[in-house]
Amino acid sequence: GGAGALAYALRYVRTLERGPDYEIPMLRSILGRSRAAIVHSAAVESDLRANGFTGPVARIPHGAWIVDTDRMAYRQRLGLDERTPLIGIFGFLKPYKRIVECMRAFRRLIRLAPDARMILVGEAHPELPLESMISSMGLAAHVRHLGFTPIEDFNGYLGACDIVLNLRYPTVGESSGTLLRALGMGKSVVVSDVGSFREYPDEICLKAPVDTGEEEHLFEYLNLLVSRPELTRALGVRARAWVERECNWQSVARRYASFLEAVVEGREWHAPEPAKAATAAVGEASVPSEYIAGWAPVQDGSRAYVESHLTRLEKTLAITPPANAGDRVLEMGAYLQITPALKTRLGYSEVRGCYYGPSGGTKQRTVTSESGEVFECRIDFFDAEKDCFPYEDGYFSTVLCCELLEHLSADPMHMMIEIHRVLKPGGHLVLTTPNIVSLRAVAGILQGFHPALFPAYIRPREAGADARHNREYTPNEIKSLLENSGYEVTLLETGPFRDEPRPEHGWVEHLLDRYILPKEHRGDGIYAVGRKAGAVRERYPSWLYS
Repeated sequence: GGAGALAYALRYVRTLERGPDYEIPMLRSILGRSRAAIVHSAAVESDLRANGFTGPVARIPHGAWIVDTDRMAYRQRLGLDERTPLIGIFGFLKPYKRIVECMRAFRRLIRLAPDARMILVGEAHPELPLESMISSMGLAAHVRHLGFTPIEDFNGYLGACDIVLNLRYPTVGESSGTLLRALGMGKSVVVSDVGSFREYPDEICLKAPVDTGEEEHLFEYLNLLVSRPELTRALGVRARAWVERECNWQSVARRYASFLEAVVEGREWHAPEPAKAATAAVGEASVPSEYIAGWAPVQDGSRAYVESHLTRLEKTLAITPPANAGDRVLEMGAYLQITPALKTRLGYSEVRGCYYGPSGGTKQRTVTSESGEVFECRIDFFDAEKDCFPYEDGYFSTVLCCELLEHLSADPMHMMIEIHRVLKPGGHLVLTTPNIVSLRAVAGILQGFHPALFPAYIRPREAGADARHNREYTPNEIKSLLENSGYEVTLLETGPFRDEPRPEHGWVEHLLDRYILPKEHRGDGIYAVGRKAGAVRERYPSWLYS
């Protein structure tokens, strides 16, 4: 080989084991002037302590956005169908990210799964001869290097993958934004069992040791995930749920703020507890269906309506937080079906109702149950899309907005902002509405029917609100609506909406499985709870207004 071989080895072989260009000594002067430090992992905290830092240290997760992409659109760009196993490596492709080991394991995989494909998305480091490696390993027909891509395409290709490899050695404890994004997308991810990556929960990713068995582990992991797609999907579901719970920016920002306040005030910091989900209240205030139905008179048809919606009404009360002493509640669009239970069973000291009508109007309503129990409630009239609600700032602890959002035709954010105003800090908004992406909706549109739960026009009448559904929503849209309006989402579920015979939708679930599309949140109704956590973020969200 001589001098040429030595030069090649110095440039390429040695660099395969060279880690990130971060040096702790470079940070010592910064640490020496710092009162405190924030890290993402125990590995980095240990490094700081080892380098003599004695100040307070907060370990706060790396924040992440949940990005949803069009999986099939980017698979079509790659010429792949919905079933082709696709493995991806993303980011700046440096030698220490174990690219060679990944490709060797993948070369073994295609002997068992010849239809498998790999994409490498990102700029290749000058010291990584990527194209020649692909060619020399005989992988040109199975591996594509897509180079640097705009963030929209980067996310799209990430969404198209089934498996993501995010490996590195050596490591200095760095975190990976791409890794968090992949986990948040619900991808099955393999990481190196080193540094900060070792700290991720075992149930959300697979960990490959960096030793003589690394290639063998990578091959076995890839073979397992490709041959067991149901396991791959389950791993991804757990990963997404973990990111949503632990790494959402609201939670991360709250921890940053509370730590900085503790440092400034000179007190010990304790990480805030995650917001308790509204489901914690389920069962504590369970209201029997007979009690709900007992408030609806038979004569005017109200009982028949209530009995056909009992599942929804019971669920709504179950997710509504029970009152503390002195709490007030507002039910919007109050028909006095579940309104009495807010006082008698959930314990609110003051129950108010409101309904569409001329602003400033009010009416005192009294209803009597079958058992003779009497309930009185003041109903205020106004237009929720135009008027200022006739209540003081922070007056209510809880607001119920149930089966109302879908009727709004002009400015739903006006209503959301007014609800936010009249709720006290930390108060809850309970929101229920039909689900436009339910199994029923998907089945309907594939068979040529309208997907909405109630798409019909109402026969014209002289007065009163138009009761038709103007826009039905998806669960993701409800999540965005709550977050845009200054709420932390503490509950987002779907379930039955009306008590009626349900057709068999197994064939729709089969299609979702085939195209690896999510099956969660496919119930007829959306049930959500948001906790007022900050200011309104956006008056006219681009996804809702044009």
